[in-house]
Amino acid sequence: MALRTAVEGMRPELVELRRSLHREPEIGLHVPLTQAKVLAALDGLPLEVSTGRGLTSVTAVLRGGSPGPAVLLRSDMDALPVTETTGLPYASAIDGAMHACGHDLHMASLVGAARLLAGVREDMAGDVVFMFQPAEEGPGGAQPMIDEGVLDASGSRVVAAYGLHVISAREPYGFFTTRPGPLLAASDRLHVVVKGAGGHGSQPHNAKDPIPAACEMVTALQTYVTRRHDIFDPVVVTVGSFHAGTVDNVIPPDARFDATVRSFSRKARERVRAGTCAVVEGIARAYGLDVDVTYEEGYPVTVNHDAEARFVGRSVEELFGADRFGWADHPEPGAEDFSYVLQEVPGAFVFLGACPPDLDPATAAHNHSPEARFDDGVVPDGALLLAELALRRLARAGVPVEAERAAAA
Repeated sequence: MALRTAVEGMRPELVELRRSLHREPEIGLHVPLTQAKVLAALDGLPLEVSTGRGLTSVTAVLRGGSPGPAVLLRSDMDALPVTETTGLPYASAIDGAMHACGHDLHMASLVGAARLLAGVREDMAGDVVFMFQPAEEGPGGAQPMIDEGVLDASGSRVVAAYGLHVISAREPYGFFTTRPGPLLAASDRLHVVVKGAGGHGSQPHNAKDPIPAACEMVTALQTYVTRRHDIFDPVVVTVGSFHAGTVDNVIPPDARFDATVRSFSRKARERVRAGTCAVVEGIARAYGLDVDVTYEEGYPVTVNHDAEARFVGRSVEELFGADRFGWADHPEPGAEDFSYVLQEVPGAFVFLGACPPDLDPATAAHNHSPEARFDDGVVPDGALLLAELALRRLARAGVPVEAERAAAA
């Protein structure tokens, strides 16, 4: 109750911080304006603050009043290369950049959690690491921060890690969702260049036309997905870019396309990598053409640890009521580089509905849309949940594994 009262008192400042961040979004690994705003918002708190060596990240450690383990709380910092069209009074003032995925709300929530926990740190048995990372949207800031030591920033490896992500559609305002096991997909990229021999469009027999072969590859990949993969361990292959030729009567020397590949398990990911490459290479051989195939692995599957996901669910229900929480029926095909953190330590990721109450979640613009709107009224709830997760996880640090399993059952 004390934390709830405290966070309500912070509401105006946290909302203003969010809107300030929203006005000046930055993209990628280099987000100096955003970093400066985060550092200013943390200034004066009893934190050990450091910044990244190879990226403009922020790591802050809060020491508890007595020894104990460490827990990590994470926020991303970067925006998207999107031109905002919301018309909001605090809309992006930077051309071609927008916080269309709600990372501005994440930062404000984590700053709020840091302020809440700083107020009760003497009662904490252990430490909290606050991870502010750039480039979640690409090329990925989590792994560089891990390489620079964020998981050991307190002096020992964190025992658990938690992250929160707002969504602008689908779920109603203030509603939390998560699930044990896979929550978000692995995201890979298939790049294909079909190499033929150009010629006159009226004489295709004197050329090696790469376009029909490339078209057949696109359709064959869809058949491959439905005929070679279990529908209960699905994959998604979407060709989003296809380029060939210049005019109607010239056969081009090559055709190229790019596809995004999503999967929800390590087994499916390995299989789809081998399978998509084999399909493309086989069709090229059948047409007597050469092909260059590049398969680039991106973020791995985001996998919540069972006990930690159930701990998050119980915490949400106790803090906000059972009507504010629901278990997700299935993983989402989006991807997240918090997956790298969860590969290293136990933890969980949770979604928070931030659809403005005057919009219908079923028809509201989704994350990444230039029209996406996020209601910053959820920021105090995000801050409260993150702070409570850290406190509760530190408090149960000495609970035997058997008891944790029983509680999670």
